Amino acid sequence: MNEGLIPNRYAKALYKFACEKGADQGLYRLTGNLVKSFADNSALKDAVTNPFVADDKKIQLLMTAAAGAPAGSASPKGTADDASVREVYADFLKLLKQNKRLAMAREIALAYREIYRRQNRIYRVTVVSAQPLDPSEEGRLKNLVASHLDGGKMEYTFRVDPDLIGGFTVDIDNERLDASVKNELKQLRLRLLGQA
Repeated sequence: MNEGLIPNRYAKALYKFACEKGADQGLYRLTGNLVKSFADNSALKDAVTNPFVADDKKIQLLMTAAAGAPAGSASPKGTADDASVREVYADFLKLLKQNKRLAMAREIALAYREIYRRQNRIYRVTVVSAQPLDPSEEGRLKNLVASHLDGGKMEYTFRVDPDLIGGFTVDIDNERLDASVKNELKQLRLRLLGQA
């Protein structure tokens, strides 16, 4: 069976359950923390996929990884530390344990985030510039991108990449606008090679 189908099915079930409990937004934040924890700590994946680590220990690790904030820190209602969200997540981890799917926690979290974004019209926007932008320029660019989202929300990220030489790129989910000097040079090179 396709390994992508299983996490998607669990993610759909989790989304439906979270919506019924009013915990879908909090669970979106929590799964974001979990995905970040996996990215920041390769030992987490090793522990969760290790058959010699007890399932209860794996659940404990996944609960801690998803919490995000240090223990004891306060957070507003509806965030990943909200008791109802933690309860939904804990129940879901018990289901994964029962079905021997704890090793898929990261993939299920990623699939859940995609479902949540699609249902709530949230777009991931990444702007990469060759050099830092003036705040007013970045604001104009951000507003321009927002105007093309037809009322959708955006998760905005900005970073600098000197390899672009000049200009910028804008990624909106799986689409890219490349207005970089690096891309222009690449296109020029391809045209010149095509004429030879």
